[in-house]
Amino acid sequence: MDFVMKQALGGATKDMGKMLGGEEEKDPDAQKKEEERQEALRQQEEERKAKHARMEAEREKVRQQIRDKYGLKKKEEKEAEEKAALEQPCEGSLTRPKKAIPAGCGDEDEDEEESILDTVLKYLPGPLQDMFKK
Repeated sequence: MDFVMKQALGGATKDMGKMLGGEEEKDPDAQKKEEERQEALRQQEEERKAKHARMEAEREKVRQQIRDKYGLKKKEEKEAEEKAALEQPCEGSLTRPKKAIPAGCGDEDEDEEESILDTVLKYLPGPLQDMFKK
């Protein structure tokens, strides 16, 4: 009968004692094994990061070769040149770039729209004027 029970439960007989409230067996080297496992994980992570850094360096090298071959510039270089061009006053130019218009200069359009609305309201009959003003 014991054989049948062991076969039915498989390898769970050891865990049965734990489930019924028995004490767990403590591995004396568990702490040491856990530290070794953590160190191995850290080492693998460092190797992975180093590998990816090497691969990215190789990719950047190939990108730079392509840029040199076709005369392209990096995004950062393009942005820096555009920013410098905006900051630098254009001598002899009568116009300025749209981005260089200070804030608040485009508010006149709203005032004009309000004045147009007021003008239209003046020509409406009295009851309609009251209705639109509310």
